[in-house]
Amino acid sequence: MLVVTVREFDPNKDTERVEAVERICEVGPSGKLSLFTDLHGDPICRVRNSPTFLMLVAEIGQETVGMIRGCIKTVTCGKKLHRHGKNSTEPGSKQVPVYTKLAYILGLRVSPHHRRMGIGLKLVQRVEEWFRENGAEYAYMATEKDNVASVKLFTDKCGYSKFRSPCILVNPVFAHALTPSSNFSIIQLAPNDAELLYRTKFATTEFFPRDVDSILTNHLSLGTFLAVPRGSYSPDTWPGLPRFLADPPSSWALLSVWNCKDVFTLQVRGASRVKKALAKTTRLLDRAFPWLRLPSIPNLFQPFGFHFLYGLGGEGPQAQKMVRALCAFAHNLAKDGGCQVVATEVSGLEPLRCGIPHWKMLSCEEDLWCIKRLGEDYSDGSVGDWTKSPPGFSIFVDPREI
Repeated sequence: MLVVTVREFDPNKDTERVEAVERICEVGPSGKLSLFTDLHGDPICRVRNSPTFLMLVAEIGQETVGMIRGCIKTVTCGKKLHRHGKNSTEPGSKQVPVYTKLAYILGLRVSPHHRRMGIGLKLVQRVEEWFRENGAEYAYMATEKDNVASVKLFTDKCGYSKFRSPCILVNPVFAHALTPSSNFSIIQLAPNDAELLYRTKFATTEFFPRDVDSILTNHLSLGTFLAVPRGSYSPDTWPGLPRFLADPPSSWALLSVWNCKDVFTLQVRGASRVKKALAKTTRLLDRAFPWLRLPSIPNLFQPFGFHFLYGLGGEGPQAQKMVRALCAFAHNLAKDGGCQVVATEVSGLEPLRCGIPHWKMLSCEEDLWCIKRLGEDYSDGSVGDWTKSPPGFSIFVDPREI
């Protein structure tokens, strides 16, 4: 009987073996498109920026046959009414976030030659032990809804339940620049202003990270951008966030940009020569006649990078149009940065979703997040069991976990 050993990842001896397993796991069915991820020699790059993280490897003898990554952070799981006095109707009462310690599982891989041996289950159980030891109350994972093997492992064997179905929206970066609407001004916020705005307006959003300041000041965060009606504020007349909050315009929107290109790259494999030739033709026409603003298919058949848009939000009747203007601005930022696509992930119920341009052929309209309560000895508090709560209109997707 083969003995499977699970231990912590050692970068000094495991990196090449892990990359070999990653490569054979990424290869899709013959004749079909598949997405290959290049971690640039850093197997923990996708969790490295999280507050607390771990990577485990599974071995049979000296052969690496699987791996899993996990991280822990504190996020909003609900909200409660904060009262300044005993009277619940007292003016000044407001909703405040309820936080919980949440773990996230990603990058579970098992070599195709060693599947159906319980290795994936063993890796999940071991990383869950580490989650519990570090005080996590819940754990969740994300997968494609039609990934039957993954869904069955987590829901049938590991006790997870289907929880949320966000949308992954992907838009190509064209050879020509886009022109944001002239009706709005776009202002880049300083990290401290961005933090104050997020904490003031979005702290009660589900999955909002308590350490949002660490995200906004990370070197991979390229900035937070605010759209306002032209004539209300401009970069030259920006008075600071406190004055903005005291007298906000009728509509506004914001988003932040995360540079995934410097963490890992992607590559589409399995495309026919005809498809590649057609895509190349669209790019040549776009470059030759940029004033025509022809949509072109980026070169996804070579390693490519992308920017991720996070923290999208806004208020007012013009917020959707402002989000579209911000996305055009982000497109140009990605173009200047050598990216091929721009991506974001939002709740299926997100009110601003219609303002986010995307190509359906590149997007995933229904991703699947599954969740599990790790311990029964926790107090239900103000939220109760989060796994049983209904979805809200918005979620905050942490770019450190992309």
